[in-house]
Amino acid sequence: MTSSSALVLFSGGQDSAVCLAWALQRYDRVETIGFDYGQRHRVELEVRQAFRQRLPEVYPRAVGRLGEDHLLDLTVLGAISDTALTAEAEIAMNAGGLPNTFVPGRNLLFLTFAAAIAYRRGIKHIVTGVCETDYSGYPDCRDDTIKALQVAINLGMESRLVLETPLMWIDKAATWEMAGHLGGAPLVDLIAEDTHTCYLGDRSERHAWGYGCGTCPACELRAAGYRRWIEG
Repeated sequence: MTSSSALVLFSGGQDSAVCLAWALQRYDRVETIGFDYGQRHRVELEVRQAFRQRLPEVYPRAVGRLGEDHLLDLTVLGAISDTALTAEAEIAMNAGGLPNTFVPGRNLLFLTFAAAIAYRRGIKHIVTGVCETDYSGYPDCRDDTIKALQVAINLGMESRLVLETPLMWIDKAATWEMAGHLGGAPLVDLIAEDTHTCYLGDRSERHAWGYGCGTCPACELRAAGYRRWIEG
């Protein structure tokens, strides 16, 4: 296991794209992992490949550092879920106070499978774009959850894996700002063009902040963060 390698949970969305650039600044070898879980916005699985292919063209740190991509089939998660992210349902708040876009166990499973891949490939650092500053209230995005999961994974695998969360305490405006600091306008433009966040999977309209319906919670967060960043 080497401290100079990382595995990034790269969904194809804005946050994970920034985390990928962040990891490439810090580690000599960076691999990515994505998950097909029957998500309604599965277009993210298509744009993630375009982003990976174009990244070395606009972000020199990716040259020679961006390694293998792993795409895992977790459609069983979608099969056992009843959410607005895995079915054609109207986005709303549920009786428990969480949005019905919450997929129970999603990040727990993602990070556990990522840990299994990292363990096998001798990678120490696992990077994920979860945060609890500017988010939808998902309990598996919280810092306490990630810390507890890191302990459980390391106990269960008798390892020293580190779960990195570079976005945990920043909002969407600061995430756009981080992209600018890391790779300037070329990286920001690539994130706007070749990442996807919209829960509905809508890529029919290109906004300044990227593609999306513009009205779902994910689009609203992304757009509002972009406006705050631009306005300074």
